[in-house]
Amino acid sequence: MLYDVIIAGGSYAGLSAALQLARARRNVLVIDAGQRRNRFAASSHGFLGQDGRAPGDIAEDARRQLMAYPTVQWLASMAIAARQGTGGFTVDTADGNRHRARRLLLATGVIDDLPPVEGLAERWGKSVFHCPYCHGYELEQGPIGVLATSQMSLHHALMLPDWGPTTFFTQGVFEPDPEQRASLARRGVTLEAERVMRIEGERADVVLADGRAVRIDGLFVLPQTRVSSPLAASLGCAFEEGPLGAFIQSDAMTRETRMPGVFACGDAAMPFGSVALAVGDGVRAGSGVHRSLIFAED
Repeated sequence: MLYDVIIAGGSYAGLSAALQLARARRNVLVIDAGQRRNRFAASSHGFLGQDGRAPGDIAEDARRQLMAYPTVQWLASMAIAARQGTGGFTVDTADGNRHRARRLLLATGVIDDLPPVEGLAERWGKSVFHCPYCHGYELEQGPIGVLATSQMSLHHALMLPDWGPTTFFTQGVFEPDPEQRASLARRGVTLEAERVMRIEGERADVVLADGRAVRIDGLFVLPQTRVSSPLAASLGCAFEEGPLGAFIQSDAMTRETRMPGVFACGDAAMPFGSVALAVGDGVRAGSGVHRSLIFAED
């Protein structure tokens, strides 16, 4: 079968894009391996109408609503290779099958590369977070830490005092200059230059190299990110370097990449991400793909 669109990635952006195309009565295949970026978190916040719900429940409700449309098919697998040919694209999946479509939409998401601090990965999404808007409120204005990973962490540290008294663990990543120190002081941020050795305890207690322990209720960190699928690179899509890592370059309105017929949306195509942003970006991408199909039929 030749689909109108294959969507690689069925998390929030991919689901949102698929819904627009389904409502345009287009034949859509969604290929998804079930690796949502926020699968480590117990609840999702900041998404209007879904605040406080489990991320998996939000995604499952969206999938159920999407699959009510008869022109949509879902494949629980992973798109592992893609190539352009006459009339469209061929996508190979991990289950050994091959699928064809006129358009290809990449909504594959990103991988978070956490700093190598003992105990950090085990608490990711539970008491170690990246987004204060998503998780800061639930800390009930308790003590908060920010673990520096780059100079971008300075902005993180300046934000967090709105959610609780903040300690900025600079980790030797950079030395704040006098102006930056003054800004941090005005926000009431405590600077800690001693290196963090490990995270322990029920929440996220920070143990320093000199043996001191700093009790905090939540630790925020900006991990480096990388696009989780090789498809965009293998197709020749351009990438743009963001503050946290490279993302797929695409048109701001249509979300089409440098490669005609290949579109991208969600965290893989933005410098920052959240559920709400991914859903909105999926709307843009889905309508952009639809318009490209219309114009091709003129």
